[in-house]
Amino acid sequence: MTTDPGLAGRPGRLSRRTITSYALGSVATGGFGTLPGLVLAYYLTDTLGVAAGVAGLVVTVPKLWDVVIDPFIGARSDTSAARHGSRRTFLLTGALTLPLLFAAVFATPRALDGAAAATWVVLAFVAAATAFSVFQVPYIALPAEIAPDYASRTRLLAPRIAVLAVAILAFGAGGPLVRDAAGGGRAGYLVMGLVGGVTIGLGMLAAWSGAPRRARVADGAPVPHARGDALRLGMAALREIPAFRRLLGAFLLQALATGAMLAGAQYVATYTLGNEDAVTFLFVALVAPALLVMPVGTRLARRFGKRRSFMGASILFTFAALSLVPMRWAPGGWVYASVALAGVAYAGMQLYPLAMLPDVVSVDARERGEDRAGVLGGVWTAGETAGLALGPTLVLGTLAVTGFVSKTAGQTVAQPGSALTGISLAFSLLPAALALLSLVPLSRYPLSADVVDHAAAVEVRP
Repeated sequence: MTTDPGLAGRPGRLSRRTITSYALGSVATGGFGTLPGLVLAYYLTDTLGVAAGVAGLVVTVPKLWDVVIDPFIGARSDTSAARHGSRRTFLLTGALTLPLLFAAVFATPRALDGAAAATWVVLAFVAAATAFSVFQVPYIALPAEIAPDYASRTRLLAPRIAVLAVAILAFGAGGPLVRDAAGGGRAGYLVMGLVGGVTIGLGMLAAWSGAPRRARVADGAPVPHARGDALRLGMAALREIPAFRRLLGAFLLQALATGAMLAGAQYVATYTLGNEDAVTFLFVALVAPALLVMPVGTRLARRFGKRRSFMGASILFTFAALSLVPMRWAPGGWVYASVALAGVAYAGMQLYPLAMLPDVVSVDARERGEDRAGVLGGVWTAGETAGLALGPTLVLGTLAVTGFVSKTAGQTVAQPGSALTGISLAFSLLPAALALLSLVPLSRYPLSADVVDHAAAVEVRP
């Protein structure tokens, strides 16, 4: 078996450079997942004058494209890892192509509005989503190659989730500040897109610089699915690996929940709290607690196991989201406390599933005798991005049904009471219901530390 030079000495030991470079890749994950999820729907309905129903299609189509393209990218990266021992080419390609494509999403020409503006945004977003997937799919596959056992994967992923939390905070709070500092409107969004795209690209380059030049692949292992049908392989993985299917199901539902909260935050700030700038404080309340509780989350995983800790975080998030239901009728500073409680839970909802995925990958590889990390990573990324996109779609659908009135920049409109109720419930009751539903597949997840590490011991036994 080849080894990563970033691995220092005994099994389970990871070098600081390996951990740091991998963690910095979450700058890209946090930026691309957060900024469009937070402001794109609002950009469409309140700057470009796109109707809420049409805006829902705009934010959904690129993510449906991800469902198709991500398994294909995963299959190709597996082939590259088997033939050349590396996924680095994919990481670099994404890093070099995404920045300008990301900026293009928010660079709608002034001559376009309504349906024409929506067409521009959806085409640019599809291109940017493809570039992001070229990076993200192999990036998700790396932990199974970098970290050799159950415990070391939590140690690798915990700093990554901490960086992810910082990135979400920086993009979520800083993005609107950059937009407003640049004058708001279309020009403000363009500057925000440029700054965001460059920052995301730098995070990708950091991950590429520290990625293994030789992956952990078994000697003599066959080249996997070099010409296979990638989508078929992804569906086969879902069918053949119950642990993966259940973990992904829980994570997908929670991505829907967090996607809904992201998309609803700007509407809550503007129409419920009465201050467009309040979105910055909502984001600080959501993400800052995650930075504080991350070390605690790692200790909980060691004591209670990843699955039980994940379930606890999901229950806490459900309770916190439900506590926000009354804000439609009694808005106030207490909203930030409830959002902060959701932020504590959000830390675990990111850490635990991403630390559990490499366990699924490694057990599958040992049982099957073939590395499917890229395929599983592709399906995982497709599920995550689809969830984060369909969350805003659910919010925009709620707004459309409840009578939300779209506008272009500079216009002033009065929203009906039904739309104000829809905004509040889309930010509270909807994510709570999705998080609660995620407990169903999660309760049936079968892999414990004993199962994962026993498989590893069997593999290395003489």
